[in-house]
Amino acid sequence: MKFFPMFLRMVGRDVVIVGGGETAAQKARLMLKTEARLTFVAPGLDPELAALVEEGRARHHIGTITPETFRNVALAFIGTGCPGIDASLHALAREAGALVNVVDQPHLCEAVTPSLVDRDPLVVAIGTEGAAPVLARQIKTRMEELLEPRLGDLVALGGRLRGAVAQKVPREKRRGFWRWVYGGAPRRMFAQGAEREAAERIKAAIEAGGAPDETGPGQIALLPVGSVAPDLLTLRAVQRLQEADLVVCAEAEFAPMLELARRDADRIVVGRDHGTEDWLLSDQRKAILDEHAKGARVVWLVSRRDAERAALGLPEDLERVPAVRM
Repeated sequence: MKFFPMFLRMVGRDVVIVGGGETAAQKARLMLKTEARLTFVAPGLDPELAALVEEGRARHHIGTITPETFRNVALAFIGTGCPGIDASLHALAREAGALVNVVDQPHLCEAVTPSLVDRDPLVVAIGTEGAAPVLARQIKTRMEELLEPRLGDLVALGGRLRGAVAQKVPREKRRGFWRWVYGGAPRRMFAQGAEREAAERIKAAIEAGGAPDETGPGQIALLPVGSVAPDLLTLRAVQRLQEADLVVCAEAEFAPMLELARRDADRIVVGRDHGTEDWLLSDQRKAILDEHAKGARVVWLVSRRDAERAALGLPEDLERVPAVRM
């Protein structure tokens, strides 16, 4: 690696952004997600940046640019729009010992900004050292689909409760407790919008000294498939695949969708796996109900034309999940 990935503490630290146009605004939007102090260095600012200064969310430096401009800053972004000027300013920033990002000049960057999947305080950073930004954006899109929008709120709640867990949950039960919070009922409840109920359940588990026993009847999600393109899967469908203990593909052509399932989930591809060559929907239903009775979470990928027949005889709490975006 030429760049070592690391998260920097930005609370109360200074960030200098050289430039007053859209390029500077893009960096400002990124840094406004942090608690850093921003300074814009430019003769003039576009309306967006000027508004930030007027609101007191940033400062504006108009004077001469010297190494002192960059002294003791956490990061410096340089993007005036002129490659020659940017290179000269890079030299001044480096003389002051600053970490520098020069826009569109990777060879002058001591720091690079990755593609971010933001579920604050959960943040996923994706970087390619400037070699393949398009690929980084593609991976970001996939990660956005995998991580439900409310996940950051659950992580923040978990952070606030860590002290209580340390006090009331025995050490040998803590790993299982957090596995339950982030992989069990609380995470599913947060994803469905039941944040208050999930918080109450987590706090009750802390008072009880550990995660509850969630064995018993499991869950079945029926995913009617109209297209086999994995990149068209709905967010809810991806979530169910990530949660599943068993995924049953009613047709072998659905197998590419298994790439989005939990790595340790069991898989049955009808017609491809040994012993399933002659399986009917009823055979698949029996295998699913057997695992459901053991407490497993099962996803059944069936063709849209067979979805109604597949649902016959399944539990009333069956969840029907649109598999593919239309």
